[in-house]
Amino acid sequence: MRSGALRCHGAADDRALRAELVDGRDETAVVRVAGEIDLGSARTLRDHMSGVLQAGFTSIVIDFRAVTFCDASGLNALVALANRTAEHGGGVWLYGVRPAQRRLFEITGLHRRVPIAEGVEDALTLAASGGGHGSGRGPENPYS
Repeated sequence: MRSGALRCHGAADDRALRAELVDGRDETAVVRVAGEIDLGSARTLRDHMSGVLQAGFTSIVIDFRAVTFCDASGLNALVALANRTAEHGGGVWLYGVRPAQRRLFEITGLHRRVPIAEGVEDALTLAASGGGHGSGRGPENPYS
């Protein structure tokens, strides 16, 4: 298991958003994200997740329980992350998504691209099987 604070080269100092690698199983990282994901912090999220991928993980499970706000910039960052991981046979899964945020994912169709699990173990099971992305051939992209 690999865990701890992420050191992201070139990441902006954004106190409104924090990301921490809390677990690593095989090629899947579990990252806890806390704070607001908006236009000002979406780049910070991208930088943190780039650090996770550079550490050798191909899939990412994101603990969204402490995310208090996520706007279109945050959704765009998640789509970009899903695209990057899919290029390497991986994917992105979320858990702990608040009801209002879950509704936003469903309205936009993003829940098909970045599946939402009930808990970390469910998300890790989906990640291990590549599940929750529709066809089983990798994530379905409703934005292409």
